[in-house]
Formats: sequence, C-alpha cells, structure tokens
Amino acid sequence: MAQVTRRPLADQAAELLLERIRAGEWALGEKLPGETTLAPQLGVGRSTVREAIRQLAGRGVLATRQGAGVFVTALDVPEDWDTVLRRADIAAVIEARIGIETEAAGLAAVRRTPADLRAIRRALAVRAERRSEVEALVDSDTGFHRTVVAAAHNPLLLELFDGFTPRLRQAMIDMLRIRKPHDDDADHRAHVDLVEAIADGDHTAAALLSRTHLLALKEGLR
Repeated sequence: MAQVTRRPLADQAAELLLERIRAGEWALGEKLPGETTLAPQLGVGRSTVREAIRQLAGRGVLATRQGAGVFVTALDVPEDWDTVLRRADIAAVIEARIGIETEAAGLAAVRRTPADLRAIRRALAVRAERRSEVEALVDSDTGFHRTVVAAAHNPLLLELFDGFTPRLRQAMIDMLRIRKPHDDDADHRAHVDLVEAIADGDHTAAALLSRTHLLALKEGLR
C-alpha cells in the first residue's frame, strides 16, 4: 500500500486518501476506518491523518459526524463552478437551462404573485421594444427569462440560472447575428404564450412552452 514519503505530510496523506476514495475503496456514505488504522497505512502519525481529513472535509469529500466518525460525502473533489461552465460547450449549457427553466416555468405558473406577473409582463414589453438590435435583444431576453425563474420562488433555480447566463451571452449574440431575421413574430408569440400560461396558472402548458422554446434555441446553434 502506498505511503507518504515526502512533505508536506498532511497534503500527501490527503491525496492518498482521495486516490483511495476515487478508486472505490469506500462507497458514498461509507464510514472511514479510524485514525489508528489509517495512520500506519499511510505511514504518518494520527495528527497528520486528522489534518488530512480536515482538508478533505473542507473540499467537500469527507464529513465528520460527532460521536459517529468520518464519512464519505463525495467520490471526488467538486470542481469550481466557473471552471465547469467555461469548459462546457454552449449546447450543454442550453440543455441544462432546459432542465432549470422548464421546471421554473411550471412552478411560476403555480407560485407567481401579482407582483411577479407584473414584472414578467414588464420584461416582455422591454423585450418587444428591443427586438431590432442583437445585443439589446439578448440582454432583454435574458431579463425576461430571469423574471420567470424568479417567479418560481426557488432560490437554487435562480442561482443556477444566474450562473449560466454569462456563459451564453456572447454565443447568443454571435448566433443571432448570423441568423436573420434574429427575432420574428413567431418567436415573440412563443414568449407571449408563455406569459399567458403562467398568468392562467397552467403548470403543464408553461413547462411545455419553455421546453419547446429552449429546444428550438439549441437547434439554432447547429
């Protein structure tokens, strides 16, 4: 079994533990052996094992439960969200948006308040006014869809939406500059229909309209 051979010991011990977790030695949710078992396996003292466990806990891989032990909470170190988004292609981002916005539109139809509905209608009007200029359309379209997600009253969906939109902006601008006309009446009507479905409290129609719109957007990237 591999042992730590160079400093810093805690860092090396943490990497060895992580390698064993990645290799499947412990399953998700499984309890790790105690310090007295791990220390000789890694060739370090118990205090170094404790520090290594603290490091992996800070990285989201392990969790210490008082009186119960140390448990595996992830099978690898979660990547930084911005790094993941930068590496993802635009089609993958839109696919993720489909999941987020389809659910959000359905929830908005059920949960929207009168104030939410006013905000959605204002955003739709702004979008209609700014249809002639590409960058303005992209930004106003994003603003419109954000009001729909906000009306779902799920802070996680809104956080995810806000994380995706900067990654999409330039790609959408480039796509719309190539595709002429970049906003036709049918596209605008689709947004109007979405607003009406939300206003009517029609969960199924709102979700379907959102999904259909975003699938068309994905097809437009080809």
